[in-house]
Amino acid sequence: MKLAKPRAVLFDLDGTLIDSALDLGGAVDEMRHIRGLPRLGAEHYRHICGAGARGLLKLAFDLSPESAGYEEMKQEFFTQYEQMLTRRTYVFEGVNETIDTLRKAGLAWGVVTNKSERFTHPLIRHFEVFQSAGVVICGDTTPHAKPHPEPLLEAARRLGVDCGACWYVGDDLRDIQAAHAAGMVSVAASYGYRGETNDTGAWGAHYEINTPLSLFKCLALT
Repeated sequence: MKLAKPRAVLFDLDGTLIDSALDLGGAVDEMRHIRGLPRLGAEHYRHICGAGARGLLKLAFDLSPESAGYEEMKQEFFTQYEQMLTRRTYVFEGVNETIDTLRKAGLAWGVVTNKSERFTHPLIRHFEVFQSAGVVICGDTTPHAKPHPEPLLEAARRLGVDCGACWYVGDDLRDIQAAHAAGMVSVAASYGYRGETNDTGAWGAHYEINTPLSLFKCLALT
């Protein structure tokens, strides 16, 4: 199946453009260490990193948002993570070339993430490749976060591109659900974290890619 080439491509951030698992996992593992609990290792948390504080605190401490003291633990996690934000986080191989090719093809591109502005903007500033993003929508930019379509709709509005002419690439089921709800072409990044429902083939995405560079074949740019 070949769908029409878009006017804009939007990306999730963590697990799609950047691998932040070692800093996210390291932050919650440091909280265990502070409490005298054995470290599990940052890689232990990789699969759940897309779920943010909720998923990480559940795996590290069996805490849920309904648990007593959850909010305090969440704020502590945020503080720990902020200190590690760019320590071991890196851009996935092929992302630089992918973005460069999109720009040369005259396509707008941007980031739509559930990560809050507090962490997203420093990361965007840290990596030179992201300076050309036409739009950056964070988890607290709009009243809703993915899988609600509003963040994707807002990105399209800011780019001045019809939703039907946008593609959205993400590594979590929520990304695909948000893309469908927004009327965008969805692309599942199977190389990412994939979350608790990691059967990407069952997500119903229009396309699935196993590397960032695989996007070119879907876009018919190669």
